Amino acid sequence: MEKLKIAGGYPLKGTVRVSGAKNSAVALIPATILAESPVTIEGLPDISDVEILKDLLEEIGGTVRITDDEMTVDPSAMISMPLPNGKVKKLRASYYLMGAMLGRFKKAVIGLPGGCHLGPRPIDQHIKGFEALGAQITNEQGAIYLRADELRGARIYLDVVSVGATINIMLAAVRAKGRTIIENAAKEPEIIDVATLLTNMGAKIKGAGTDVIRIDGVDSLHGCRHTIIPDRIEAGTYMILGAAMGEGVLIDNVIPQHLESLIAKLREMGVNIESGDDQVFVNGPSNLKAVDIKTLVYPGFPTDLQQPFTALLTKAAGSSVVTDTIYGARFKHIDELRRMNANIKVEGRSAIINGPIQLHGAKVKASDLRAGAALFIAGLMAEGITEVTGLDHIDRGYSNLVEKLNGLGATVWREALTQEELEHLKNT
Repeated sequence: MEKLKIAGGYPLKGTVRVSGAKNSAVALIPATILAESPVTIEGLPDISDVEILKDLLEEIGGTVRITDDEMTVDPSAMISMPLPNGKVKKLRASYYLMGAMLGRFKKAVIGLPGGCHLGPRPIDQHIKGFEALGAQITNEQGAIYLRADELRGARIYLDVVSVGATINIMLAAVRAKGRTIIENAAKEPEIIDVATLLTNMGAKIKGAGTDVIRIDGVDSLHGCRHTIIPDRIEAGTYMILGAAMGEGVLIDNVIPQHLESLIAKLREMGVNIESGDDQVFVNGPSNLKAVDIKTLVYPGFPTDLQQPFTALLTKAAGSSVVTDTIYGARFKHIDELRRMNANIKVEGRSAIINGPIQLHGAKVKASDLRAGAALFIAGLMAEGITEVTGLDHIDRGYSNLVEKLNGLGATVWREALTQEELEHLKNT
C-alpha cells in the first residue's frame, strides 16, 4: 500500500487532459453483457474500478482485451455464473451486473455491492423496477438472487431520482418484451452515454436525458464501437484546483455544458473562466469570495464535487455554507481538513466554512473517493508536506493523478507505507 505526499504552495499552470467518465465506464462495461458479439469501448479511464469490472466479466466467461484506453469485450461465451462476493464487494457499481445479467440470462446472483461508505444508499428502486418487469428478487445469505421466466415491459415510477436505478432498469428493459416507461428518471449525462451505447447495440430507447425514458424491448443486441464521454467530475476537480492554485490552467477534453452549475459558482467566487467547445480555461484570482452551495440532482450542483469544493472554500473570504441534499454522510473529510487548520463546523446536512485561512500540511486519510480529492486539493493549497493515505479510494476515480498534477507544476509523489503505518491504518 502507498500514501500520496504533496508539497504545497506551488502555483499550477499548463494543460491537463480529462479521462473518460468513471460513472459512465462502470455502467458501460456491464452493458456489454447484453450483446451477442464483441463490443469495443474507447476512452476508458485507467482506474481500479475498470480493472475490477474486467475481472468480473472474465469470471462469467467473457473474453476481455484492454489496449491503452480501449476495451474490447466478447460476451458470446458468457454464462450466468453467480458472483456472490469477492470483487463484487469492492465497488458499488457492481449492481449494474444485476440489470445486465437479468436482461440477458433472466437470472443473476450478485453479492451486495461495496464501494465508498457514504451512508445509506439503498437499491430499493432498482429492485422495484426489476420486480415491475417480472423478476422475483430475494436476499439470501448476503447476496441478491434475481429470477424471471420472462421480462415484460412495464410503467415504472421512481420514488427517488436515482442514476443507478435508471440505468439498471434500462439494462434489463432493453431485452424485455414490449414497452417500458421509466418516469421520474435521472437526467445525468452518463445516462445518455449508456443509452447511446445500447442504441448502437440495437436497442430502442427514447427520452434519455429527460425525466421520461421509453424503451421498446428487442430480442437480441449486437456488438458495436462506442466512445465514452469525458469525466465531468474529474474535469470539475481540475477546475477547482485551477481556482485554488492556478495561474492559467487549461482543462482539455471537457463538455462545458455538463459543468454549468460549477462554472456559475466559480464565477460567483470571482474566478476567471473561459469555455470553448471542448476546453475550459481557469485562472484563479488572488482573492476568492465566499459562496453557498446546495447539491442537487443533475443539472444541479453535483454531490461528487461537494467535497473538493469545500476544500476550495477554506481560501474564500467570509462564511460559506455547503448543504448536501443527496448524501447526508458525505462530510467525513471535514475532520481531516480540520487537521490541516480549516475552520469548519458541521450542522446536520450542512458544513459552515469560515475563511480565508492558511492550511497546513498534515497526515490525513481519505475515507472515500471524493474525500480523497478534497484532501489532495487541500494539500496543494497548504504550507508544508501533506500525507494522504487511503489511496485505494482515490485510485477508483482519478486516472494518472500524480502525472497530471506534476504536469501542471505540482510536487506530488507516492511512497510505500511503512509497517508501522500499515498497522496504524488497520486499527483505525
